[in-house]
Amino acid sequence: MNAIVGACLRVTLTSLLACAAAHAQTAPEPSPPSGGATAEAAPSSDDARMAWWRDARFGLFIHWGLYAIPAGAWNGDTHHGEWIRDTAHIPVGEYDALKAQWNPTKFDAARWADIAAKAGMKYVVITTKHHDGFCLFDSAHTDWDVMSTPHGRDIMKEIADAFRARGIRVCWYHSIMDWHHPDYLPRRPWETERSADGADLERYVKYLHAQVEELLTKYGDIGVLWFDGEWESSWTHERGKALYELCRRLQPNVIVNNRVDVSRAGIEGFSTDERSVGDFGTPEQTIPAQGLPGVDWETCMTMNGHWGYNRADQGWKSAAEMIRMLCDIASKGGNFLMNVGPTADGEFPQACVERLEAIGAWLSTNGEAIHGTRASVFSELAFGRCTIKPMERGTRLYFHVFEWPADGRLVIPGLGNDPVKAFLLARPDAALDVKRVDSDVVVAVPTAAPDAVSSVVVVELAEAPIVYGAPTIDAAADGFVSKIEVRVTHPSAALELRATTDGSDPTAQSPLVIAPLVLERSTTVKARAFHGGKPVSRVVSRAFTKLEPNAAVAPTDRIAAGLAVTQVRGEFAQLPEFASMAVSAKRVAPSIELLGAERAENVAHRFEGLLRVGETDYWRFALTSDDGARLWVDGSLVVDLDGLHSEATKIGGIALGAGFHRIVVEHFNRTGNTSLAVRMGRLGAELAPIPPTSLAHER
Repeated sequence: MNAIVGACLRVTLTSLLACAAAHAQTAPEPSPPSGGATAEAAPSSDDARMAWWRDARFGLFIHWGLYAIPAGAWNGDTHHGEWIRDTAHIPVGEYDALKAQWNPTKFDAARWADIAAKAGMKYVVITTKHHDGFCLFDSAHTDWDVMSTPHGRDIMKEIADAFRARGIRVCWYHSIMDWHHPDYLPRRPWETERSADGADLERYVKYLHAQVEELLTKYGDIGVLWFDGEWESSWTHERGKALYELCRRLQPNVIVNNRVDVSRAGIEGFSTDERSVGDFGTPEQTIPAQGLPGVDWETCMTMNGHWGYNRADQGWKSAAEMIRMLCDIASKGGNFLMNVGPTADGEFPQACVERLEAIGAWLSTNGEAIHGTRASVFSELAFGRCTIKPMERGTRLYFHVFEWPADGRLVIPGLGNDPVKAFLLARPDAALDVKRVDSDVVVAVPTAAPDAVSSVVVVELAEAPIVYGAPTIDAAADGFVSKIEVRVTHPSAALELRATTDGSDPTAQSPLVIAPLVLERSTTVKARAFHGGKPVSRVVSRAFTKLEPNAAVAPTDRIAAGLAVTQVRGEFAQLPEFASMAVSAKRVAPSIELLGAERAENVAHRFEGLLRVGETDYWRFALTSDDGARLWVDGSLVVDLDGLHSEATKIGGIALGAGFHRIVVEHFNRTGNTSLAVRMGRLGAELAPIPPTSLAHER
């Protein structure tokens, strides 16, 4: 593993509710055991293809391979995990010797499946191959697999049969990176004894595709193909797209994560480029603070500090902590993929088993509040979390109460509906008294919590939930030249939105917002939500400024196409002062991008010249980089992405008159993957790469 989503589905709350309603009564049955391919299956819509995954909410991640044999220890250092070959700098020949020791005599796929089923997990994702290249399946394309070990059994076949028999979807993890294959590039920086001479990356890609074809044709229906290891510079968007298309061609209903492509934004795991392929984002070891409404995502997380088995690591998360994480993730519309690293003998560590049993016990009572639910419609709840489930008539709200009210009054803030009934999920036959107090709903609950970790209070509504909260004022920018379109929105369609542009606070007599506002002068928009003629939210405001555009510059008559590029070298943590450094290379670039040789480590580049804009307007610039970058226009810093980080995108804007303007883009890369791209567009228009005909420099 390594420390959001371009192709993920973006849907409104209404369509999320509709999708959930369609599957609330009859969830799709897992595929029966099968040894055949499914290439002939008819492609389904994305909503139908993703439905089981969205309903599952809870899955098992398994990291298992040769790295379990040293159990995290090498030459006295006990801090290693599944990356041990790299972190301990183990030569490939020495690591190869582990294959002869692979004999997990206690491995029992049925036992693993029983543990997962009792824990309430709905799918399993297991490492068919990690970065060390060792395969846990019978591959015709290598002998670096389990069939060439003393164990000699196809582990993936046993996993597929056992987990399907218990109704659990079978999913594969497969590493794009491969430290063992002779054609994979680049080599580890410390592998000085292992030459890359004769290596052919295209030959490796064919090998990768051949193994993915085995995984999708030999083991029946596969729920997810979960890729990883895409961040090195050798992998590209084009290769990722081709691999994604291969998966969908072999199994049209398979789900593929966004790590098949190259634009994952670091640990958060979301994609930053709208061209990206992949069906869901993969935040790792973290839960996004606000989730990402309308986007499919899944948090993957370890129970201790390692993915692969580490005997010395006893820093286990508690069952209570992980139950609350599950509630938190589900309340934000995500899935929780919880990892176990089995021992070399083939057993789950006892600490993992105990925690999964405790989570399963909680889910046996409260699983309805997790499985098949959708994200909360409340921005925050002081006492805990909320998940929702559309029913045949109305909606169920599941309130996961972490902080039980000592006074027996559970206050649900800003709920505009009058509930039909309320009850404890642990005691569904005992109705709870519920009443309205101004804009809140108060449920009378017992003074003692049914569950000390998370008690679930169910509130049933006769319709979709109406939640009082401030509206959102959306616009492409805060500045404009001629006019700008401003939208005032709110998730609850039952609320009235009223707005003003004269500086006053909205009242019940203020104009009703039924279409985007079009501003042609500097002003402040104020908005507020109303229900039944009464204000039910605070006033929100946003200022918009009409700008005087920068005048175009008059270039000299010594103008030429392209930008001047200067390269310097160094171990940077932020952009250097180019003027004070020795220049290592110069060129003229037709566009703002890095050539192959420039995608190196410990280098920085400065692009400088003229940008021609065709019309006077407010122009927006999107800067994408890994590591840091900055963009200036006419001496003004428009976008600042400086510092060490994975690929990220940031947007800024500036008012420009028609004609030439001075542009500078600086970028540096420390280590690992590198990227640089600039897109631009007029206010209200899509952003697109800058055409070479718009770039020039003075000789």
